[in-house]
Parts: sequence; C-alpha cells; structure tokens
Amino acid sequence: MRTRSARTLTAILLLSVLLRVGVALYMGNSITPLPGVADQESYHHLAQRLLGGHGFTVGENWWPVTQAGEPTAHWSYLYTLYITAVYLLFGVNPLAARLIQAVAVGLLQPWLAYRLALKLFAPAAKADVRTVVQQRSVQIGLLAAAITAVYIYFFYYAGALMTESFYIVAILWTMDLTLGIAQPEHLRLRQWLLLGVALGITVLLRQLFLLFIPFLLAWLWWTRRPSLARLALPLLVISLLILPWTVRNYLAFGQFVLLNTNSGYAFYWGNHPIYGTQFIPILPAEMGSYLDLLPKDLLRQNLSEAALDSALLRRALDDILANPGRYLLLSLSRIPPYFAFWPTADSGLLSNISRVGSFGLFLPFMLYGLWLTWRDRPSTWAAWLASPVTLLYLFILVYAGIHILTWTLPRYRLPIDALLVQFAALALWHIGRQIGHPR
Repeated sequence: MRTRSARTLTAILLLSVLLRVGVALYMGNSITPLPGVADQESYHHLAQRLLGGHGFTVGENWWPVTQAGEPTAHWSYLYTLYITAVYLLFGVNPLAARLIQAVAVGLLQPWLAYRLALKLFAPAAKADVRTVVQQRSVQIGLLAAAITAVYIYFFYYAGALMTESFYIVAILWTMDLTLGIAQPEHLRLRQWLLLGVALGITVLLRQLFLLFIPFLLAWLWWTRRPSLARLALPLLVISLLILPWTVRNYLAFGQFVLLNTNSGYAFYWGNHPIYGTQFIPILPAEMGSYLDLLPKDLLRQNLSEAALDSALLRRALDDILANPGRYLLLSLSRIPPYFAFWPTADSGLLSNISRVGSFGLFLPFMLYGLWLTWRDRPSTWAAWLASPVTLLYLFILVYAGIHILTWTLPRYRLPIDALLVQFAALALWHIGRQIGHPR
C-alpha cells in the first residue's frame, strides 16, 4: 500500500511540475501582457534596479504614482529579492526565474496538500481502526495532491513572476506546521520556531496575512493551551523578519511603515464613491483609470509613496464613516465577483477557461466536502473548535471577509481555493466509496 501510494504521489508531482514548466515556457523570456499577471512587470523592473545598485527605487514614473528615482515599498521585498538573486546568477533572464519557481511550486504545493490531508483526516483513533483511518487519509491526500496539480489557476500563476504561487505554498506550510503543533505528541521548541519562520515568510510575501495571525494563534491556544512564552515565540520570529524592512522604510520615507505601502491605495480604490453601492473588480475604460480616482489635492502636495498611502487610507475611512450604509452595500456586492465561477463577456478566453476549468469545475465538490465535515463535526462546541478542520474554516471565513470588506479580484481568492481543495478531495473520496460500496 505504501509503495503504491508513493508511486502515485510521485506521478502526481511529476505531472504538476510538467504543467507548471509548460506554462513557464509559454510565458517565455519576456514580460508580456497576460490576464491577471501585470504585477510581474514591476518585480522585473525592481530586480534590475537592485542589480544596478539603486536599491528599492523605481527608474521611471511607476505604479501607482511613485516618481522616478524615488524609493518604493509597494511590492514584496522577499519576492523582489528572489527575482534579483536569479538575475544575479543567470543574467536578466525571466525564463530562468519562471522555471525555478515552476519546479519548486510544482513539487511543494501538491506535496503540502497531501501532508495537510493526512493531518486533517487521520485524527487519533483506536488501535483496531487506526489502519483504516490512515488508509483513508492517504487516499484523500492523493486526491488533494492531484486536484492541486491540475487546478488551472494554480499552474497558470506558477509561471508568472508574482507572489501568488510562493504565497500559497507558504500558507500551506503554515497550516501544516500549525496542525502538527496541535497534535497530541510531545512538542519541541523547533516546531514553534519553524512556525514563526513560516508565518514571517508568508507575511513578507503578502502583508495581508498579518490580519489572520491572531486568529491562528487563538486557535492554537484553544487547542493546545501552550504557555504564553511558547505562543509568543512565533511572534518574536515574525518581528525579527519584518524589523529590517521597517527600519529601511523609516530611513527611506522618514515615517513609520511596518512593511509595504499598498494597503491605503487598495482600500481607497476599493471603496471609492465612484462605485456607488455596486463594486466593479476591474474599472472599465469609460469610467477612467485608477490614477484618475486619486484626490487631486493630495497629488498636488507631492507626497512620498508612504505618505500618500497613509493619506489615502484616512480619506477612505472618512468616506466610510460619512456613509456607512453605502459601504455595507458595496461590501456585499463584492461577494459574487470574489466567488465567481462562471464565464463573463468582459473576460478573455484564457480567463474564462481558467475560472470555469478550476473553481467552476471543483466548486460542487468543495461545497459537498464542507457539508460532510460539518455533518460529521464533534458533538461538543469545545471539541469542534479544537478540530483541525475548524482551522481551515477559520481561514476561509477571515480571509474572504478581509477581501469582501476591501477589494476583490478572483486571484485574491486562490489561497482559499488551495484549502478548499481538501474538501473537494474528501467529497471525491466519499463519492467513490459510495459507488464502490453501495448500501
């Protein structure tokens, strides 16, 4: 059984790598416009600036409104360093960065999906049923790995020079470590340190994840009741990983910026009065550009990127407080585009195929798997809150809530998809079992 499972997992990993390498080769050695991957132009540009000894600055007027030669903190420092390291070793060669990323993600993402299933669906069991439970979790894990391998969104973004793929891998690693700590075996200090490293890397790839960390640690406290020192250890590691960039930001901008300067821009644009009560994920040309929405009085002040980010956040909050009803309706209107699985007329063929062929295809199984875990939940609320599946519920709800309250695009949902894969795998296993063993 173990040998057959190992062969199956190896085949899945090979397929995963081949699909992602294929996308990397298709995207090629240049930065060309493709749906949903415009940010790779910025990472390509910043990596070249670093190689030229200019630091984290832009060489020309750059998105959003950073002036040529000025410092920027809009983009992930960690991912920029990855691109820079590849360019340093292989020359300014985007294809090399794509291929390294494709192979790494192609191996790690399905493998972590497999490991996660083992922890989710093989809880402590009595000796007489332990083997059956373990076999069940292995089968679900293989299904989770297979879905992850062929999920179109996942292998499409694995070839793009953007944070998405590494960010999803970091989230899966974080969940794997968290569930490992929650298990009843003896804990070592190393596990808490590794959790801090995983959380820190995830935040350095996208600072939004900071908002979920309190929920994750609260779940761990409820589940394990660790000492406060153990619980604080990951926070210390995260702080040490962020601190150099906070210092850099203060030296560059003359003000406190924890990590990146993008939350204010996104929150302002996502809640601009131009939408009324109906959010539009991508602003159409007839409504102007996002730059046109920036307040002219702020632009005339020639603020730094960081100062403008802070000013836009305050302006957005003032607008919301002045009309909270509009904000509530606008937030509700973000739910359909966030969970969109159908083709749309304003999307290109590639976008529609990716959406329908991944989320649209697997959504019924994801929902069925969610229902199965809810149906079979522990009988008491205390036990249910400590359940491994509850951690995934928590992430899905919190992460979706953040985007519903701020700004919504389908690609922002991909970390949720990576965890919903577990429920789709459970559903497929359950359906297969019912077909193979009808009552």
